[in-house]
Amino acid sequence: MTTLALAGDVMLGRLVSDIVIKNPAAQPWGDLLPVMGGADARLVNLECAITRHHQRWTRTDKVFHFRADPRVVEVLRAARIDAVALANNHVLDYNEAGLLDTLQHLDRADIAHAGAGHDLAEACRPALIDARGCRVALIAITDNEPPFAATSEHAGTRYLPIDPASLPEVERQVRAARAAGAALVVLSCHWGPNMVERPPAHFRAFARAAIDLGVDLFHGHSAHLCQGVEIHHGKPILYDTGDFLDDYAVDPWWRNDWSFLFLASFDAGRLSRLELVPVLLTLARVQRAPEPERSALCRRMRALSAEFGTDLIEVGERLRWEAGDGGDAGA
Repeated sequence: MTTLALAGDVMLGRLVSDIVIKNPAAQPWGDLLPVMGGADARLVNLECAITRHHQRWTRTDKVFHFRADPRVVEVLRAARIDAVALANNHVLDYNEAGLLDTLQHLDRADIAHAGAGHDLAEACRPALIDARGCRVALIAITDNEPPFAATSEHAGTRYLPIDPASLPEVERQVRAARAAGAALVVLSCHWGPNMVERPPAHFRAFARAAIDLGVDLFHGHSAHLCQGVEIHHGKPILYDTGDFLDDYAVDPWWRNDWSFLFLASFDAGRLSRLELVPVLLTLARVQRAPEPERSALCRRMRALSAEFGTDLIEVGERLRWEAGDGGDAGA
């Protein structure tokens, strides 16, 4: 059995950067390090540039720019993060120089990355990691910030519109991952607008099609909220995994400080168990959610997932789905 731990947006810039470089590297992860350490590999979306470059992106209008001091790499290492998705709307906030610095800092820390690169070929290349004997490939794409798109001549992100016309490109990347020896393929997708509780119909169709093309786990993020979970043909679609580390203002209605750590366990390439650990975000820190937040979080996620035919059961402090318990609407 191979267990992957997945979380959504990890934003280590702005106030987070200022705080974490002055404190122990493990501190931002609160009491979650033992849970994350119990998995065979850990994957997140890294939503900032790791650079000392100061020139912001000005070629198009952009309100928020996220830059982290290179010392934040120690925070990622403290959690034993194995791979990060870089296909998002912030990795070029400090232009190509900031992106190239980010790649260099990650490489020096031996943290794999996918979804951005020196050119389009590198941005398309899967990140390959060893999950205690199981070869896992991470592919990362985004429909955010088209001006950030990599080309054959310029650094940038793996930009793909969420459209059926993009699916042959997804299939090509999945085939490349399999050819590189991947037993499990994760497609990480930074898509859609903020503060949206449910994925639109064309997102659902795209994610299901990606699974049908050979993706083993769909890892969505961008909305700052956790959306429902679907099990399609025995494989998980995490439509949005929310936030995990940040300095964002908390919306009192949407509660973007509520999130989950997702633990997906596979046997012979098939999902055998999915567990969701409820978490609460505070400034530059994440921890297991206390009551009453934990119960409220679980109620919301159970209801959202039930809309996809997924029956999540409360087991202790977690939510759980297990193969054989039903809840595969796409089977």
